[in-house]
Amino acid sequence: MSSTNSARQTLLTGPMLLLCSASFGAMVCFYLLLSVVPQYATSIGASGIGAGLATGALMLSTVGVELATPRIVARFGYRLTLAAGLALIGAPALALPLAHTMPAILTICLVRGAGLAIIVVVGGSLVASIVPAERRGEGLGTYGFIVNIPAVVGLPAGVWLAAHAGYPTVFIIAGLAGLAGLLAVPGLPGMPAASHELPVGVLAGLRTPALARPAIIFSATSMAAGVVVTFLPLAAIHASGNIVAAALLVQAAASTLTRWWAGHLGDRHGAAALLIPGLLTATTGMLALIFIASTPAIMIGMVLFGIGFGITQNATLTLMFDRVSPSGYDAVSAVWNVGYDAGLGIGAVAFGILSSRTGYPAAFALLAAFMFAMLAPALYDRRYTIDRAAGIR
Repeated sequence: MSSTNSARQTLLTGPMLLLCSASFGAMVCFYLLLSVVPQYATSIGASGIGAGLATGALMLSTVGVELATPRIVARFGYRLTLAAGLALIGAPALALPLAHTMPAILTICLVRGAGLAIIVVVGGSLVASIVPAERRGEGLGTYGFIVNIPAVVGLPAGVWLAAHAGYPTVFIIAGLAGLAGLLAVPGLPGMPAASHELPVGVLAGLRTPALARPAIIFSATSMAAGVVVTFLPLAAIHASGNIVAAALLVQAAASTLTRWWAGHLGDRHGAAALLIPGLLTATTGMLALIFIASTPAIMIGMVLFGIGFGITQNATLTLMFDRVSPSGYDAVSAVWNVGYDAGLGIGAVAFGILSSRTGYPAAFALLAAFMFAMLAPALYDRRYTIDRAAGIR
């Protein structure tokens, strides 16, 4: 056996597999309910704004707790922190069948958002610590591929199950899936590795342009993702539930595959080279949804958006990890996830308000224009990367 093949076999180590298992269960819980909870809110009488608020509350809580998670990890370690996150995302889902008012739904969303925050921050930081630095893009891509599988299956399956088996069934399956991840926690690393370097704080990371730029760029594509999962079932009213489920499946599958592929390509040619193509592809996909009354436009748009979204996920996160020392991994994971989840939440709430005034086609056009405007910071970041490699900065 060659040394190269041996090295290739070490990427999915025991801790990496356990981490993927725990995160997989949590993401099944998350994605099964991501489109279903807004639908459930409308079924009890909420408006489109109420549907957006359900996703917005989830993401608001997620962003707030993400900012605190690095300190929680430093105090309690990876295992206890991750166990708490799994309990917080899974257990409240079991209470959703009893939630018959918007305040009750929003409260559950807030609690589940706290659990999601812990899981995504700890997961990203652990991957960066576990995999070799020279294969970080591939490691992040592999982890992203595995934990995105629930998006491929869960988003359309949640919509389908809600229509055919009822909301309580979806809620119970999701809750149990989240809690099942607790079985993998005991085999994970306990405390972060000791370091003589001062850790990078989350707020300091947000104030660092080299980290903030990729996070902001990615946040724009995340806004579109929040719009898609929340409003595609509501905007495509001409289409059957099967068409909407297929569109969500296509989008999730495309983003999952390209997130993995981008990791391999980024390790060879640099993650910075992928950022602008990913952003433009995602923008084109969103632009196609102007023709929301057309089923082919929906499917083409979801393919293109999924491809661009997967590329920007991997490229931005890899770039940010490459720009800090190991002491900054927790902060980078938190900053990136803040950009991700803030985008999901803000996108859902803002689009709900906007579309109620302009209609869906115009709202999709304005969102695409906003995403295109992110080309300016993306071009600046590309120049920064080139100058940094040349030793200019």
